[in-house]
Amino acid sequence: MAGKFTAELWESIAPIYRAILDHPFIRGLTDGSLAEESFRFYVIQDALYLKDFARSLALAAAKSPQDPWCEMFADHAKTALVVERALHESFFKDWGLSPEQVERTPMAPTNLAYTSYLLRVAYAAPFEELLGALLPCYWIYWEVGKALEEKGSPNPLYQRWINTYASEEYASVVRQVLDVTEQAVADLPEGRRTPVRHHFVTTSRYEWMFWDAAYRLETWPVS
Repeated sequence: MAGKFTAELWESIAPIYRAILDHPFIRGLTDGSLAEESFRFYVIQDALYLKDFARSLALAAAKSPQDPWCEMFADHAKTALVVERALHESFFKDWGLSPEQVERTPMAPTNLAYTSYLLRVAYAAPFEELLGALLPCYWIYWEVGKALEEKGSPNPLYQRWINTYASEEYASVVRQVLDVTEQAVADLPEGRRTPVRHHFVTTSRYEWMFWDAAYRLETWPVS
């Protein structure tokens, strides 16, 4: 799975990952205690997030120094918009939400901060740094999905979400990105690896914050 560098990245966020697994939003998915209102908030915000994540993936494709990597990230950008959208829309159908209602929902402060950071890195930073910023969204979801799959959920909506990220189909996607990351940093001097680590830790923190924002039903403090 992970190579030497990506294993080092994962070790660097061990406290963050533990905090994610311990968060009441994540624990509530398996013990049934999570309020569906918080899950609905999360799914809507995630749908809004994915639009900018897909743009960041498209920029990763454009910056890729190898053609197969360009093809891979272009495909992932499409998947983020088409396949993941289908998952979200299955939830929206259950809740009677139209696409227009979702589009009219403002981004929560944490979501806007996270996507703004991603897009800034995507536009301004070199390819390997962008990989560092993108990787937590792939990898943390896979690890969370596997951890929650062992427990299951009494709520069929939550179980549907768990099944998506615990699936072998999703695992294969994450392994691709891990492999590209290892190859992309292989010949980099230590000084060029430092920003990659920084972006990886920063967006890992945003992953925790994203679930926390949903749990709190985060709103803007002033309007």
